Amino acid sequence: MNSLKQAYTDKERLRHYSSIFSSRSFVNILRYNDFSFLNIIAKKYDNRKIERQKLTYYEYIKYIYKSIAKDYRCEYVYKNTILSKLLIEEYGTKNTIAINEFRVRNSIVDLALFNGVSKAFEIKTEYDTKKRLATQLSDYTTLFQECYLVVSEDMVSKYISFVDESIGIIAIHGNKSNLSIEKIRKAKHNEYIDVDVLMQSIRTQEYKNIVIQKFGELPTNSCFEMYEKCANKLKEISDDELQKLFIQEIKKRKNNTNQLKKYPEEIRQLYLSMNINQSSYKELSEKLNQQIIL
Repeated sequence: MNSLKQAYTDKERLRHYSSIFSSRSFVNILRYNDFSFLNIIAKKYDNRKIERQKLTYYEYIKYIYKSIAKDYRCEYVYKNTILSKLLIEEYGTKNTIAINEFRVRNSIVDLALFNGVSKAFEIKTEYDTKKRLATQLSDYTTLFQECYLVVSEDMVSKYISFVDESIGIIAIHGNKSNLSIEKIRKAKHNEYIDVDVLMQSIRTQEYKNIVIQKFGELPTNSCFEMYEKCANKLKEISDDELQKLFIQEIKKRKNNTNQLKKYPEEIRQLYLSMNINQSSYKELSEKLNQQIIL
């Protein structure tokens, strides 16, 4: 297309491409058969391509993902790469649970993995800054046994001397859309766990379950005193045992991690964040396999 006639830049197009990978967009497709968000982007940027190739929505999504993985590696691409190359290919999903955006104090872990060890992954793309990074990583180390910073291969030198040596470094490698990961530095194992942070980060029933698991019963107090009394009981547990009980409790959560391998790579992170089940996955797949009519 002639650059004078093009009403947008490549960066704008890619940024709009990346915006389709949102839970809201796919919930609208699933619940209301509403493809309007995808249709708007398709019509603006790829009308001729879609008409010529008679693409389905899923084929178009694959094309979009390939485009951003090559030229606009946003957080979604990083998360997807961790799920595919680290979780599925290295750890396996049988005994691991992945949680998207796990709150710790005033920070949110981009991706948390729980198997025999609790692992936090903080992502910094080329479009991010170091702002708040030190605070974020400090927060994560109050709860997680291993903390990793995930950056692109050409950003490693920028960050490796900036973060504490206890923080692991993972680099995203690749040319075009063929991405891989490399562990530049392994995280140092940490057993410390802050009970007050734990209480704020997990659900009420979860910390109650931990107390029951360890002590056989809950404290006999009013509901108003229960939080404080449970916190006091957890503080009686050694850090290493509390870590094990924490992981054990988190792994009870209803979660679709063990299904991720069956999902197409382009939408694994999206379906994890939606916690989509097999029935909904089948229904959504049928909808996405429709041909696009603009």
